[in-house]
Amino acid sequence: MNLYGIRAIYIFEMRRFFKTLGQSILSPVLSTTLYFVVFGSAIGSAMVEIDGISYGAFIIPGLIMLALLSQSISNASFGIYFPRFTGTIYEILSAPLSPIEIVTGYVGAAATKSIFIGILILITARFFVDYDIQHPLWMFGFLVLTSVTFSLLGFLIGIWAEGFEKLQIVPLMVITPLAFLGGTFYSIDMLPPFWQTVTLFNPVVYLISGFRWSFYGVADVNVGISFGMTLLFLVLCTGIVIWIFRTGYKLRT
Repeated sequence: MNLYGIRAIYIFEMRRFFKTLGQSILSPVLSTTLYFVVFGSAIGSAMVEIDGISYGAFIIPGLIMLALLSQSISNASFGIYFPRFTGTIYEILSAPLSPIEIVTGYVGAAATKSIFIGILILITARFFVDYDIQHPLWMFGFLVLTSVTFSLLGFLIGIWAEGFEKLQIVPLMVITPLAFLGGTFYSIDMLPPFWQTVTLFNPVVYLISGFRWSFYGVADVNVGISFGMTLLFLVLCTGIVIWIFRTGYKLRT
């Protein structure tokens, strides 16, 4: 394992993040604040508790997951797309680094950024509403697992994209709608039976449900199933990444 090479990629990506630290922090903090003002205060004051939890506290796990998904995909996709755009991808491919080491460097940096943002949103939420974390180890586990999984997905998008506009297609047209339809602001038990069944085909449901369980001990889906589905998606993304490096798909074109 070439730890020096992994460290070089990781540090380079983290330096790029810290160069725009103000912008990176300001955006999620402002977004979280607006969500709490609109949904937590204005709408939440007119809503009853959900599963015995105040509405403002109920939406915290969903908001963190919403930011985590978008940040993980964005960070990882831009991270690998820029070397392809500038041509430095050939230097990386010719370096004494295995595919797993290259992926570890880029995905590790993207996941670290997302975890940082997730914790920042968690701290920001404390200024607006009280909440408990009943299972902190599970909470951190879901946080890390989701960040790594969707950073891998972002890595795949960065390889697939042929231009900057395509980097935004999946996050805007797929991930964000799935997050909103996945129980970010409500429990899927509030839906009619037919739509509850349809919603179970949305992979984001399992992420949000498992993460919410780690906070309050309540979930729309069994936590074991949520954890298993997240692991399955991680394995799927890992398999596709391995195939890409073996075939050179989009890497040498």
